[in-house]
Amino acid sequence: MPDSQPQPPHSSSSSSSPGPSGPSDPAALLLCGARLTDGRTVDVRLGGGRIEAVGTAGSLTASGTHACGARVDLTGYLLLPAPAEPHAHGDTALSADAGGPVSYDPQDVQRRATEAALLQLGHGATAVRAHVRVGDVQGLGALSAVLRARRSLRGLTELTAVAMPRLLTGVAGADGLAMLRDALKMGASVVGGCPDLDPDPTGYVEALLELASEHGCPVDLHTDADDPARLSRLAAMAGGLRPGVTLGPCGGLGRLPADAASRTADQLAAAGVTVVCLPQGGCGGVERRGSAPVRLLRAAGVRVAAGSGSLRDVSNPVGRGDPLEAAYLLASRYGVGPEDAYDTVSSAARTVLGLPEIRVEAGFPADLLAVRGDRLSGALSLAYSRIVVHRGRVVARTSAVREYCNSAAAVELGLPRQGRGEVS
Repeated sequence: MPDSQPQPPHSSSSSSSPGPSGPSDPAALLLCGARLTDGRTVDVRLGGGRIEAVGTAGSLTASGTHACGARVDLTGYLLLPAPAEPHAHGDTALSADAGGPVSYDPQDVQRRATEAALLQLGHGATAVRAHVRVGDVQGLGALSAVLRARRSLRGLTELTAVAMPRLLTGVAGADGLAMLRDALKMGASVVGGCPDLDPDPTGYVEALLELASEHGCPVDLHTDADDPARLSRLAAMAGGLRPGVTLGPCGGLGRLPADAASRTADQLAAAGVTVVCLPQGGCGGVERRGSAPVRLLRAAGVRVAAGSGSLRDVSNPVGRGDPLEAAYLLASRYGVGPEDAYDTVSSAARTVLGLPEIRVEAGFPADLLAVRGDRLSGALSLAYSRIVVHRGRVVARTSAVREYCNSAAAVELGLPRQGRGEVS
């Protein structure tokens, strides 16, 4: 399913294609006593993959549902639109400890891509865009494996693939272009790659944009973005292309002189180009580190999303793939407010993937994340316990328990403590 054409919750394929744990279009479910970011405590009823109703705590019933599993107590949890992952590398994820070169055996790739997507689902990401290399030694085998992982995860999370050829210009580029066409026929829904690595970066982008226009698919490019002239040409070529162009991680923008960075940001905004930054670290698509200047880009009107990049591969052997950590880093290191930081991993990230907006309001898709806490800033700081809802069904839970020795000081001061009996 292309990123630009998300599958509607009520479509026949949604209801007839059960995931590994059951159908993706479940009966109604009642989320009780959840805190919203505006301070309200509410009940939320889900049904048919959407939010049916939102009311004050205690006002709703799970009418028409099964007695077992019809209610989830979210007392002490903050309820948020679910995040999405716009920049993952499923083919190399979880390979840092293997020793030696990364295995591109299809079974190994499928296992790693599946495990990585489930890890990110546990963090809250109900949709993942995985960048996958095509051509060279791996041919189309890695892509085929990621697409098999996508099918096995249906009903749990939405996994889509970006096909990334190494070269698209010159004699070798002809093979890359043919490989890219085959990748789209196989089921890749986005075209991408690393123009910085091609001898003719502008020619690479031109070939990619032409193919994307021909097939009506999005473009997602890896670039350090440290060359203003090259970015200006890219923005001019990308302007008006639908369903859109995404660049990342663009760490080089932060190393440009202020006036050059500002002009480039204005050009990207005018062209409608989205930037995906990687505050948790780099990825194999670019060699240099550093995060894009998020505040500058947002001030210029550029849509900015945040991704995870590498998940425990050679580029980042300790990568967590956690969207809340990405938002935390934007807030703690780059001066982005908690609400705007969370927007980069939720609303903006979903827009990159072509997915519909989520609000905790009736009629919106029931993709939600409950995090223990009562404020967004606290949730980003200590996001330990999480409950993930995809298409109206609880698909992942993570519970954390913190215990201390008995302390008279804690009792005297009335400090809160979380014990085993309080964990949902």
